[in-house]
Formats: sequence, C-alpha cells, structure tokens
Amino acid sequence: MFIIIGLGNIGIQYQNTFHNLGFKVIDKISQKLSIKLDKKKYKALIGQGYYNNTPIMLVKPTTYMNNSGECAVLLKKRFKDARIIVAVDDIDLPKGKVRYRERGKSGTHNGLRSLVEYIGEDFERVKIGAGRDTNKDLADYVISNIKIEDEKLFENAIEEASNLILEIIKENRKLNYINKK
Repeated sequence: MFIIIGLGNIGIQYQNTFHNLGFKVIDKISQKLSIKLDKKKYKALIGQGYYNNTPIMLVKPTTYMNNSGECAVLLKKRFKDARIIVAVDDIDLPKGKVRYRERGKSGTHNGLRSLVEYIGEDFERVKIGAGRDTNKDLADYVISNIKIEDEKLFENAIEEASNLILEIIKENRKLNYINKK
C-alpha cells in the first residue's frame, strides 16, 4: 500500500499559497484517478482507491502544516507496512523545479520537521520548488498567494509531481529523479 500525504494548510485563505502545493498535488492525483477525498479520519481528509492494482490512500492533513506529523503517526500505526510519499513545497528549490528524495532531514520546513519528529526520516518526498523572496519574511512568503504570472509554471510542476508519484507507484521502486529545469 502507498500513502500519499500532501502537506498544506486547511482554509480558503491558504488555498493558492506556496505552502499548499502538496495539497494541490493530492487534488491532481485525486482528479486523475477519480478518487474522492470524502472521509475524515486520522486527522485528515482521505480518499482510497487503486492504481495499477495497488491500494493507495490520498491524504490531506487537517492539522495545519506545523502539526502534520500528528496525522502521519496515526497512519503509520494503522498501516505499518505502507510506503509513505509526501508531496511538499520547498523554498530551497527554484520555482517550479520538482525533486524526489528517498529520505532525509526536514531542513527549514516545519511540516517536514513535524513528520520527522513523529515518524522519523524514513519516508519519500516529492518536492516542488517555491523559490524564495528575500524581501519577505520566510513565514509570510510561504503563506503568500502564488502570483498570476507564475500560475502556469506551478500548474506544470503539480502535473509533473503527480505523474512522478504515479510512476513510483506503478514501478513500485524508488527513483533517481531530478527534473531538467
């Protein structure tokens, strides 16, 4: 089983922010596979289905970004042998760049920090570069809205990230992947 967790913040005010890129990846996979996110369980909004005859669960934590680990630990306890893939924004990557990591530390990302605290470093990551605005405080930047002129770039990155996750599930192996942007 694969559990795909998209990190983000609940609430309309966060809908189009950099910090919700993980949620957008979950929405894209949900749309592609016709899996409805219609159950509230494990401190999350979840949807379950199959891809390539493999059971998958799509997860959007409802705990807000900085407490995402609360959701992940409940899932890990219930589905001990599941592979967890986390879709997340990354301010240390250029805007729109997609990168896969097999495991690792949390860096400056509070959502990843929460996951590492609760379940350790052993989960895969698909990161979408959010870039960085040096004129803004980091916390303000990640919850700021994506600019209209950047929307197409991020739509493409979300598409790429969702395709990458589906490829990981289909191939059922870890990948060496960095996009060419």
